[in-house]
Amino acid sequence: MLYTRKGDKGETGFFGSDKRVSKASARPEALGELDELNSFLGVCKVKAEKEDFETKEGNHSLADTLNDIQQNLFIVQGEVAGATTRITEEKVKQVEGVIADIEKELPPIKMFKVAGGEQLSAMVDYARAVSRRAERRVVKACEEEEAKVGEHTLQYLNRLSSLLYALSRLINAKSGIKEQSPTYE
Repeated sequence: MLYTRKGDKGETGFFGSDKRVSKASARPEALGELDELNSFLGVCKVKAEKEDFETKEGNHSLADTLNDIQQNLFIVQGEVAGATTRITEEKVKQVEGVIADIEKELPPIKMFKVAGGEQLSAMVDYARAVSRRAERRVVKACEEEEAKVGEHTLQYLNRLSSLLYALSRLINAKSGIKEQSPTYE
């Protein structure tokens, strides 16, 4: 069944708990932001698959990288909801490794970049912004003691936006599109 009617009065619950909370409270907000990010990464993944965009990290395609992120976001969502599953240090190191590999292919960042260029690059850059918002909501839920996450989860979320930024830049570079800096005029 796709509906239960339990949320009709603006409250929600979490798997394995009888406790009801306002849908406007910090934990449902964090879960909603993570869900939005995961869904939009699915859109990016479909576009990457259609364009058969390959990254240089071994035989790992961009679509595979995005799928890995989606899988990890389900772990984060579980943590925020109260499950015992946790993001591990290994997952943080994997993200850092991909970022390091991408950085070897790109010029160093000297100033902000205007999003755009290749459509997929702009989409991944938008996912980066959603990722930052989701990270802030998870931090807020933790600060308000509505959620408890493992020691590596906030690290993972912080690195995730960096990874998405690196991927956005890489997509434009591999597409032959020069990065544009803001003119501030």
